[in-house]
Amino acid sequence: MTGLLEVRDLSVCFGVSRAPALRGVSFSLGTREALALVGESGSGKTVTARTIMGILRMPPGRVTSGQVLFHGEDLLTLPQRRRRAIRGAKISMVFQEALAALNPVLTVGFQLGELFRVHEGCSRAEARKRAIEVLDLVHIPDAARRIGDYPHQFSGGMRQRVMIAMALALRPELVIADEPTTALDVTIQAQVLELLRELLEQQGTSLLLITHDLGVAAAAAKRIAVMYAGRIVETGPLTEVYRAPAHPYTVGLMESIRGREHRDRGKRVLRSIKGAPPDMRRLPTGCPFAPRCAHATGICREVEPLLVPSTVDSAHRFSACHHSDRVMAAEAIA
Repeated sequence: MTGLLEVRDLSVCFGVSRAPALRGVSFSLGTREALALVGESGSGKTVTARTIMGILRMPPGRVTSGQVLFHGEDLLTLPQRRRRAIRGAKISMVFQEALAALNPVLTVGFQLGELFRVHEGCSRAEARKRAIEVLDLVHIPDAARRIGDYPHQFSGGMRQRVMIAMALALRPELVIADEPTTALDVTIQAQVLELLRELLEQQGTSLLLITHDLGVAAAAAKRIAVMYAGRIVETGPLTEVYRAPAHPYTVGLMESIRGREHRDRGKRVLRSIKGAPPDMRRLPTGCPFAPRCAHATGICREVEPLLVPSTVDSAHRFSACHHSDRVMAAEAIA
């Protein structure tokens, strides 16, 4: 696996108070690889995606440290003209709400065609032809007619297909999908994910999937990184992390969706994570998850743990927990 994207020690703050949004985020993504970045709202997932894409508003946002390396080239130091050339052609994004991302006063065909006109210098006729081909690719019926429709004339699932078409039109090397199925019902979610996975495999494109849904992550990615309070707190192969999570926050996420067999009554129950995420302007000393953690001890309230190997026999599993061995042991028993 060759390196494609590497995020190193990325920190971002907001406002005059410099409230941290990202705190030393690091991860890598290889060619033809799919990585899911998972966490609840406010954990820093979307800020990470927008910083990589170069569309984070600055101000109020500000990158205080770190690098975003794409093929070894730091995107954060590139001139805007160079960033725009990479954006769309080499790195593209599927946004969470297609109706907000698409221009409501321009036809879908014009917006798709603009990609080919700007990045590849196509004529209007050639751009229109290419746009129809891309809409056919994402299985939009009667694409030649619908190319003249406006975004509001499409259903939610069809709009998301248009967003996927725009993201893949120029055959980018990396697609960032930010909660691409949040507003869709379960059946349409499955169809959109299957389409996205199929097209990425055909084009050999890598995927960075931003989601709060562990089920969506499992359907689209092979590796996972869990975020909490602006940091990655656990990462590793998705199947291994799901089978035996090494961070109590990951355990909480798993229990909130899958439930556990109640030992006395033999029925499945869902367990919520007690408490609330910390105020990023006033982070507690030590581990930010300690106030909500059943495994927390004195050291957890004094020293924030580093992201280190969670097992001695694996170079692929990492956890930011002082008691990852205890957490994994408890999960094995459960």
